[in-house]
Amino acid sequence: MTPDALPLPTRCAHCGLRASGAFHQLAASELGFIEDLRSASERVPAGHVLIREQVDGGRLYTLYAGWAFRYKTLSDGRRQILNFLLPGDFFGLQQRFSEGATYGVEALTEASVCVFQGNRLWELYRAHPRLGYDLTWLCAREEQMLDENLLTTGRRSALERVAVLLIHLFKRLQRLGLVAEDNSCAFPLTQQHMADALGLSLVHTHRTLRRLQALGLHSLEDGRLVLRNPHALTQLADYAAQPMEQLPLL
Repeated sequence: MTPDALPLPTRCAHCGLRASGAFHQLAASELGFIEDLRSASERVPAGHVLIREQVDGGRLYTLYAGWAFRYKTLSDGRRQILNFLLPGDFFGLQQRFSEGATYGVEALTEASVCVFQGNRLWELYRAHPRLGYDLTWLCAREEQMLDENLLTTGRRSALERVAVLLIHLFKRLQRLGLVAEDNSCAFPLTQQHMADALGLSLVHTHRTLRRLQALGLHSLEDGRLVLRNPHALTQLADYAAQPMEQLPLL
């Protein structure tokens, strides 16, 4: 069963993500602590706001199934999508270091999340240093992705921006086992989502997608992406793919 279709487990030991092979295995004591730290599991509809900007909800999350995205908005409603969240991604930590959340998180599709108690972070670091390292690793990985996003919006052309978004999400989905043998995968992003993530107008995003498709690099239809030539798309994006190693999972 793929991570996007997993039923919510009642016990962390029965976690379908951990059984997927994409994530590190944990000792029984570490798994027991995570289960104790987890306060709830929730299913939310597409469009549900999990974290509101400038509001301290005090909860931390792991996305268990579905897609979500982090974003910031200006006073006139303009939105910048910071990054897209896939199964296994951890979020909400930054609100522990400010008076309110510095960003929002919205479910892009119907999604399932594991909810954790944010006030027990010190206990995690003290009792389970390896889990503390995993948490630090996840934060460093997010910073690395944001660095790449800044390079994309600051220096890449429109063609390169769309190409790097497609190949980056494709590689992340591939790591999770969500890419079929024909290089196709579910892709629920609208062109507006892509425009908001890439700093492009909706019209420019549409034209760029059509140009990439005319080059025979991809097709995108009915919420499904097919990469016709991943190698050429990677070269066009000037994208350095990361090794397909296992990831931490809280």
